[in-house]
Amino acid sequence: MPPIPLTVGDLAVAGLLLLINGGLSVALSLGLERTLVLAAARMVAQLSLVGLVLKQLFALQSPWLTLAAALVMVLFAGHEALARQERRLAGGWSYGLGTGAIGGATSLVMLLALLTAIRPAPWWDARYAIPLLGMVLGNALSGVSLALNTLTAAAVRERAAIEARLALGGTRWEAMQPLLRHALRTGLMPTINAMAVTGLVSLPGMMTGQILAGSDPGEAVKYQILIMFLISGATGLGVLAATLGAVRRLTDARHRLRLDRLGGARR
Repeated sequence: MPPIPLTVGDLAVAGLLLLINGGLSVALSLGLERTLVLAAARMVAQLSLVGLVLKQLFALQSPWLTLAAALVMVLFAGHEALARQERRLAGGWSYGLGTGAIGGATSLVMLLALLTAIRPAPWWDARYAIPLLGMVLGNALSGVSLALNTLTAAAVRERAAIEARLALGGTRWEAMQPLLRHALRTGLMPTINAMAVTGLVSLPGMMTGQILAGSDPGEAVKYQILIMFLISGATGLGVLAATLGAVRRLTDARHRLRLDRLGGARR
């Protein structure tokens, strides 16, 4: 069964639901109506542009254009990870660390998926690589940004405890271990929660999209399981790399806490 096409009018009818949120904002004096309109307009513009770009990528089938698109996505993901941190590492370290962790982890996971599980021909086929990358990248971004924000905030808050452990002879890794564990748990928890409720509570977007497009539900389930495993792997690797890098940056070889390497709190 072919997918049911949607018209601009169909989207406009669904868009009327935003009036409910706008009305709530006005009635409760939340001041979110302008932000809501701008966010919705930005979403429509971005998705429309992405649709045109993907159409060209699929038609051209160029490995270099596919790589360029993937690189742009990773760089924007690094920027978003930076924007979500309350306390940033000074000197561009937060951007570099976040981008490197997200990009490296996602690249490894995507190569594994494209070369072993999915095996498109060619293996870098943009029709498979870019949508899968977007799903994995978005979740890795959330995990890394949460973990880094948790770690840097905890380092400031628990400065006395960290320095006490260092004064008692602990190494920088021993002194930062409780914070590292907390940051890792925080970064991984959204992915764990998502896996726990997938299927029973929620039907994820990829699975729903495939079913609406006419795919067999059994095949859609297999793809969704694969995606959740990829997301879990990329998030875990990214969170681990980012937090280990942050701990190393917030301390030095003489086992001292270096909060001077943190920027000021954002307002």
